[in-house]
Amino acid sequence: MSNRHPFRHRREFVFGAGLGLGTVALKTLLASENNEGVDNTNQKAADPDQSARGPHHVPSAKQVIFLMMEGGPSHIDTFDPKPALDRLHLTEFVREGRQKSAMESGKRYFVRSPFEFRRTGECGADMAVTWEHLRHVADDLCFYRGCQVDSVNHPTAMYQMNCGNRFGGDPATGAWVTYGLGSENSNVPGFIVLPEVSYPQGGSANWSNGYLPAQFQGTALRSIGAPLLDLTPPSGVTRNRQRRNMDLLRDLEASYLKTHPLNTSLEARMANYELAFRMQTQVPELLDLDGETAKTHEAYGLARKETSEFGRKCLLARRLIEKGVRFVQLYHGTWDSHDDIQRAHGNLIRSVDQPIAALIADLKTRGLLESTLVVWCGEFGRTPDNGVRGGVAYGRDHNPNAMTIWMAGGGCRAGHTIGATDETGMTAVEEIHHVRDFHVTLLHLLGLDDNRLTYYHGGRFKQLSQFGGDVIANLLHRRA
Repeated sequence: MSNRHPFRHRREFVFGAGLGLGTVALKTLLASENNEGVDNTNQKAADPDQSARGPHHVPSAKQVIFLMMEGGPSHIDTFDPKPALDRLHLTEFVREGRQKSAMESGKRYFVRSPFEFRRTGECGADMAVTWEHLRHVADDLCFYRGCQVDSVNHPTAMYQMNCGNRFGGDPATGAWVTYGLGSENSNVPGFIVLPEVSYPQGGSANWSNGYLPAQFQGTALRSIGAPLLDLTPPSGVTRNRQRRNMDLLRDLEASYLKTHPLNTSLEARMANYELAFRMQTQVPELLDLDGETAKTHEAYGLARKETSEFGRKCLLARRLIEKGVRFVQLYHGTWDSHDDIQRAHGNLIRSVDQPIAALIADLKTRGLLESTLVVWCGEFGRTPDNGVRGGVAYGRDHNPNAMTIWMAGGGCRAGHTIGATDETGMTAVEEIHHVRDFHVTLLHLLGLDDNRLTYYHGGRFKQLSQFGGDVIANLLHRRA
């Protein structure tokens, strides 16, 4: 068959139809107008590749701020107190049915939390006393203690939490969301990532588009220097000249696109050129925090050394949400506390506590929390045991069987703690769900059905959950 006729099977033509750049742009705009919750059942059935995007049911949330605490925060030392560890402290830990690995040496012991806990808010949510600011918004939070994952290795666990697959190469949750709902603002990316200087374990694959068209990948803003390189055109290059250059490039590529309509990489590249052109007028102002009031700067902790970096991310996240960015993900690293958890977790909590509390309060004041789902989690939890040095307990190991995730806004069940772990925090024992069910629930809150938000790749329809999952109904706000 000639290279000028790339469709080998009729079904490839069907699955490829509607993926042209113009069609994607048009349907994205239509989807943004359709976000009030019209059920597009007939439209979806006629469009199996999901290029006609929009919510499948009435959404509770329209946007997401995802706070990713890379390294695995200890649920036992943040939001899930275990009094039994006071009694078991420094007694030998022997896990039933577990053999010691070749890398381990010496005995292992139960380790109590170095932090005291208190009940916060009218809901009585458990928080370590180091959360001085977050406790003031406790009644806006929904704590979930029943999530489990499959891996104890950071890169694979990060991939699973962010992309649903431990082995990388799949689209990130933010990519699925923007693919499913389109953009609310065509002048800024729909999926923006605020990483640290050092990327998380697994790198940029944590916000990859995977096998989705490339325009759905996360746009990472640099934490040092210019957030985006080359956003400002060179001296002497006018917008009219840029426009003419892009029009010429499109004309040169037109004949290739006609004969290779399934080459989404080229289409995405052209779409990104166009987006970058539009971003020049909005992004510089959007990223400039000097226009915020002194009171706002103080609330987010921008003047304090320990909170300024994450405070800027949280404030920028609020501004991005206001501008219609669909999915914003913030990274905060080094939660992998194998040594001196009192010092390590204590410092980490202090660096994010005030900014996160300010973000939630700010969203609520501006009427944005109801439509914005805020998620806080790591890639796994920590164990109740570790080794002892000189009679002093230290750190905790990785634990895929127990963790705490909390959510705020966006239709979650605020003021409740759902699920539970056993008396030592080693494993979830109530409302137990695999992380795929958490992903399905997140999509559900956004009006998306994981079983219908699919993309044909590698000979089958693929989805965020990999092979389906269940909505965790107890995490949803129960309407009268």
